[in-house]
Amino acid sequence: MTRLQLLGLTVASALLATASVHAEGDKAAGRKLIYTCNGCHGVPGYSNAYPNYPVPRIAGQNQQYIVNALHGYKSGERNHPTMTAQAQSLSDKDIDDVAAYLSSLAK
Repeated sequence: MTRLQLLGLTVASALLATASVHAEGDKAAGRKLIYTCNGCHGVPGYSNAYPNYPVPRIAGQNQQYIVNALHGYKSGERNHPTMTAQAQSLSDKDIDDVAAYLSSLAK
């Protein structure tokens, strides 16, 4: 094998290992935590009053996307007052649990 192929295999293995780290989460615990999420994200066709935009449906969303989004709101990397407050109230384990549950739902 060439060095480039070996490097590619090493990087791919590292990415897969990293992705599986975030694949953890307790769906049952996540189900209990999403009660506030449903107030906006569980209503078909719901739009925020301010700023006015449609609220995305998160049931069935990719698990890693949910984890990344919630961590982004928690750190301030993403900006939305309601989502920032919600994310800051969650621990890292809570975020993993919420993502595990939401991603397990049918779209």
